[in-house]
Formats: sequence, C-alpha cells, structure tokens
Amino acid sequence: MGDIPEFKRGQINFVIVGFPGLHSRYYGLGFSAHVLGVRVHFAGNGTFLLLFAREKRLRKPMYYILINLAVCDVLFSTTTLPKIISRYWFSDGYVSFTGCFVQMYFVHLFGLVHGLILAVMAFDRYVAVCIPSDTLILFKDSTILMLCVVAWMIPQSCVLMLVIRAYPLPYCAANTIIQCYCDHVAITKLACTDRTPYGFPGFVFAMVLLITPLSFILFSYTSIIIAVLRISTNQERLKAFSTCSSQLIIIALYFFTQVHLPPMINPLIYCLRAKEVREALFKSLEKSTFHFKRKINADVSTIC
Repeated sequence: MGDIPEFKRGQINFVIVGFPGLHSRYYGLGFSAHVLGVRVHFAGNGTFLLLFAREKRLRKPMYYILINLAVCDVLFSTTTLPKIISRYWFSDGYVSFTGCFVQMYFVHLFGLVHGLILAVMAFDRYVAVCIPSDTLILFKDSTILMLCVVAWMIPQSCVLMLVIRAYPLPYCAANTIIQCYCDHVAITKLACTDRTPYGFPGFVFAMVLLITPLSFILFSYTSIIIAVLRISTNQERLKAFSTCSSQLIIIALYFFTQVHLPPMINPLIYCLRAKEVREALFKSLEKSTFHFKRKINADVSTIC
C-alpha cells in the first residue's frame, strides 16, 4: 500500500459494508429484519427493566446481574444498530473517521463488559450450589454489586489504550469495513503500514479479557455439574440444574456463536426460564388488563 496516498484525518469517511454478498435488492428485507430485531430487543429489555423496578421480590443478586446484562445489551445495540439500519434503508454506510474510533471503543467496551458480567453470573451460581450454607453469610448483595461495578471498570482503560494506539496510524485509500461496525481488527487492517506492532498486542489483550472469564465460567459450571451429580435424588438434581439452565444458554450464545442474536433473545430467556420473572410479568399483565377493562366500563357508563 506504499503507493496509495495517506488520508488526512477529518477529511475521510469509513464505509460500512454490512453483510458482504447481500444483493441490493434485499436491502429492504435487511432493514425490516433489523427494525424488527430492534423492537423486540428494546421491548424485551425494557419490560425486564420495568419489572425489576416495580417488583421488590426481584431485588436479588441474580437479577442484579441480569439487569447489568440488559443494560449492556441495550448500550451495545444503541452503538451498532442505527448505522446498520441506515446502511440498508438509506444506503448510507458512511462513518466519520473519528466516529468510527468512537464506535470501536464502545463495541469493545460493551462486549468485554458482557463477558465479565457472565463471569460474575457464574460466580453467583458457583457460590449458590458449591459453597456450604454456613459460608454463604460472607456473600451479600453488596458483593455481587461490587463485582458488577468492577466488571464495568476493568475494560475501560484497556479499550481506551487500543483506540489511542490505533488512531494515529496512517490510513490510505482503502476505507471499506467489510462488516457491520468498526472494531480494532477491521480498522487497523486499513492502515498503510505494518500493523503487527499494533495488531499483536490487541490480539493478546482480547484473548486475555475473553479467555479469562470464559475459563472461570467453565471451571464454575464444571464444579456445579459435579456437585449436582452428587445429589442423591433426581428431583433435587433437576431443581439444581434448572437454576443454571438459562445462564448456560446465555453464555453459550455469547461465547460460541458469531450471530448478533443474543441481545435480542436474552430477555426471552430471562422471562421463559426464571419463574419469578414470569410471575411478575403475568401479574403486571393482569393489572394492566384489569385497569383497561375498568376504563372501558367507565367510558361506556359515561356514554350511556
């Protein structure tokens, strides 16, 4: 790329391609699918957040963790989905030079926070299943809240370092990002210089912050499975497994799939697998239906 002129910062835009190979005749379908996904995502997470705010019985460590996951999902989607929708509806895939680096920061930040929050979730389940009840007095709601705060704080300086190192690189005429958002690999590939000194530390950093929580999660749930299998009765085993099944689904979707479905279907998992959330949801729906019927009856009485 030595014969390609370098861009001047502030005078270029990056171009988001979106899904490579998608023909322009299907852009409307791509737009519709993403809009539907956005509605499902915000409706699901919004409902869960509202239930948590209204129902005191959901003020438990596990639901504090799920609230953090919901907030992280909403922020990640807010960072990425508007530009994807703009790409397929208005054929506008342009992102300013600085805007692309800002998006890169938030994409990596929320992605890493999500992984660390899942590690906190695994820790909570490990404590609940594997640690004797007389030891549980050491673990309070404040412990989980503190761990969630730490999960939000740890990645910030690391991600900022990646952005600061990538921003001054010389970027040339190839300004096309072959995916749906700006991230470190996609941006630094466009630099007209040897990216090894920048790419390798970023790779190591990503592996450490991804593999460390994943390793802890695998250790925690392996210990949980061993502990559950030692339980004498099948009924108690099933009860213990059921408390972890929804978390395992969320973790598997995050670490072992390459699709962008987890933020949209996580709320469904919360509601379908958590008995207290289902009960709170049905209770809220019954109240809403009751008040709606009363309003209709009152309006009819007034007319008559």
